[in-house]
Amino acid sequence: MADRIRFYMDEHVPRAVTAGLRRRGVDVVTTQEAGLHPASDEQHLVFALQEGRVIFTQDADFLRLHAAGVPHGGIVYVRQQTPVSQMLRGLMLIHDVLAPEDMANHVEFL
Repeated sequence: MADRIRFYMDEHVPRAVTAGLRRRGVDVVTTQEAGLHPASDEQHLVFALQEGRVIFTQDADFLRLHAAGVPHGGIVYVRQQTPVSQMLRGLMLIHDVLAPEDMANHVEFL
């Protein structure tokens, strides 16, 4: 698969998840690295869409924006208190199986 999913990590995602993805060769940018801390959820969606990235979040507000029809490059949602190992497995599966176009305006739940 030529085009791979690139992730944009919401501000509350544990650093260990970002580090684990990077060790596995996944392209990841955090809100802090993008200079978007703090920013509104809408601003995060716009940035990720413009950059061709899928947002990984534990913030249910992104699900409401999706339900309201706000366009996005994809959202991966996981509940608070989910173990880091489970997050990494789920994100790697998405990265390895799906293409960016599969995630456009789509939500995956881990």
